Amino acid sequence: MILKGEVRSWEAAGVGLALAVAVLALLQWGIEGVIHVRRTETVPDLKGRSISAALDLLAPLNIGLRKEGAEFNNAVPIASVLRQYPAAGTMVREGKIVRVVVSQGGETVLAPAIVGLPLRNAEMLLRQSQLVLGEVNEAYSLRFDKGVVLSQDPKAEASLERDALVNVTVSGGTPPAGILLMPDFLRKNVREAQSWAKASGVSLDQRKDAASPFPYGTILTQEPAADAVLAADAKVSAVISGKVGKPGEAGPAVANFHYELPQGGGESLVRIVVSDKYGERELFNGLRRPGSKMDLPVQETGGAHVKIFLNGILVDERDL
Repeated sequence: MILKGEVRSWEAAGVGLALAVAVLALLQWGIEGVIHVRRTETVPDLKGRSISAALDLLAPLNIGLRKEGAEFNNAVPIASVLRQYPAAGTMVREGKIVRVVVSQGGETVLAPAIVGLPLRNAEMLLRQSQLVLGEVNEAYSLRFDKGVVLSQDPKAEASLERDALVNVTVSGGTPPAGILLMPDFLRKNVREAQSWAKASGVSLDQRKDAASPFPYGTILTQEPAADAVLAADAKVSAVISGKVGKPGEAGPAVANFHYELPQGGGESLVRIVVSDKYGERELFNGLRRPGSKMDLPVQETGGAHVKIFLNGILVDERDL
């Protein structure tokens, strides 16, 4: 036998359930109404476009944009869209967010210093640096043995994309008779250049730098550079130290430059270069064992800067 109170409870529950169903139905109808009011749009192709250009395309369609990440890519310019989700051509409603991955451009590496290396060693070092040996030219040289790299393009420490080409010029050895090369007279006495110019039939123009700390007559700069091919009527010039002093007076102070190679591994090709207002010159270029201690005399000229390369890689810089 069912009591009246129980009947009323069941009736109340039924009414509540009916109301809940009605509310849900109204909500669903309202949401569907809002959704169906939004227009459908076709997602444009954003690949290869800058973020600014992508926003210009999406804004009139009332579609948003969100950057999800960035990747290295040689084929797509920096800060341009590499990939997009949803894909171009997809039908979406207004308010949809398009996610993109942008390009960071090509992955960059630093060019190693390969001047002074045999060509085979230079090529191995380029591969280790994720670069490729490009065009190989040959030129005669008074400074380097045959097969040694004379110059590189791009230069050492240049920022390059991975797998970029590095072109080199290698030494063809000493020139045959009839070809005159410019010697390297830097830091030598002008008398040596004068003797060479007279014997070679070359005109030598001299200018003095009275502020130089070097002994009188020391060649500070020369034009053209060492190993340049000279014509029969060539004219060369040199800036020499014009320091006034007593005969036999000492030149600039000589500092000791100390460097110790790190322990471990095998032999390393060490190249030490000093640069000052008179240009750049090489203090050392050769193989040394791990842990080797090097002491090199350096004339103090003020404002000198030293760079140390191990196997073509810049590992240290110091001011003197």
